[in-house]
Amino acid sequence: MEQIHVIGGGLAGLTAAITAAESGARVTLHEGHRVLGGRARTTDGPYRANEGPHALYRRGPHWTWLARRGLLGPVVPVPPVEGLRFRFRRAGAARRLPPAALPRLSRRDPHTAPVDGTFLDWATGQVGEEGARAAANFAATALFHHDPGSLSARFVQERFRRLTSLPPEARYPVGGWARLIERLAAHACGLGAVIETAARVDNRTLGELARTGPVIVATSLPSARVLLDDASLTWESGRTVLVDLAVRTRRGDASVVSDLDAPGWLERFTAQDPGLAPAGEQLLQGQFPIGPDARRAAGTARAEELLDLGFPGWRERTTWRSEALAEGRTGAVDRPGTTWRDRPSVVRGDGIFLAGDQVAAPGLLSEVSFTSGLEAAMLAMKAAGQRSGSGIGLNRT
Repeated sequence: MEQIHVIGGGLAGLTAAITAAESGARVTLHEGHRVLGGRARTTDGPYRANEGPHALYRRGPHWTWLARRGLLGPVVPVPPVEGLRFRFRRAGAARRLPPAALPRLSRRDPHTAPVDGTFLDWATGQVGEEGARAAANFAATALFHHDPGSLSARFVQERFRRLTSLPPEARYPVGGWARLIERLAAHACGLGAVIETAARVDNRTLGELARTGPVIVATSLPSARVLLDDASLTWESGRTVLVDLAVRTRRGDASVVSDLDAPGWLERFTAQDPGLAPAGEQLLQGQFPIGPDARRAAGTARAEELLDLGFPGWRERTTWRSEALAEGRTGAVDRPGTTWRDRPSVVRGDGIFLAGDQVAAPGLLSEVSFTSGLEAAMLAMKAAGQRSGSGIGLNRT
């Protein structure tokens, strides 16, 4: 039985651990924190906020994978009635309907959008400049980037199309993403994987692990760069202010406020999962991308503008609030002329493999972590078989 080491206990690491264990390997997962989850962690009650607004997408690659293993668990959509409480900020005012350009652009096949051109240039040719800017800002929900219009047209349109699909793709694990992580960890342990928390790995111990079998590094890209002492492990990501807020419930509050004047999004997560906050209160989560030189206060100010539009009197109703700046921790973004294939490779050589949301794997947001974790595990199993001189059949379900 071959030994596989996985460093990092987030979505990518747990996916890799399960895949390798299913294929017959002895797996040890090393997580530096006391709890698993990475950026899929959820705060303890009574307010159960994810580290950023998270959703599973029904057409994504990990939906079927999770369902086949009984790991999907209870997931909920936004109730249809909440669609009536959707608000769009346009020209500083809250409106009930988006500009006609958004549904028009949502029908464009992403493959008609060029890889080499910017989204703003391409979309302007489709729906005009005003509509193109509104669409770019709306797409920031799945980009966490302060200037979505400057990114590759193909990259942005793929995400814009999925965000605007009807019926909506997004589903939310009941109780927050920590519940999904708990199911993944329990399944990995049931397959025989050993999970060690508070077990930090440095460059020296990495070398010791690599002598016993292939190693999958499933950390953030900046952490992997330090651990592997590899300056080439870089890729652009977003920089965004995350705002979590609990307010006392009041009739007439919005369910979502989408900023079309600038990148930003605020959502009432208790609309689909009331258990995320105490009775009589509602949990709001938002993300507000800011530029590389902007201060966190700029994102906070934009959050409060959306709160004023969608939740009048929110200041007097607030019962809990938390803010954070997520820098380089919101997934890869692709500039014109690049695709996911240009990101850092899963294969690093010498039995080392890379997984995470900024590596060379396709998908939307967390799907990149899942896809890269799956690929890293299969390649690690192949490498382990070559090392021992025996062939190992891979379970590719």
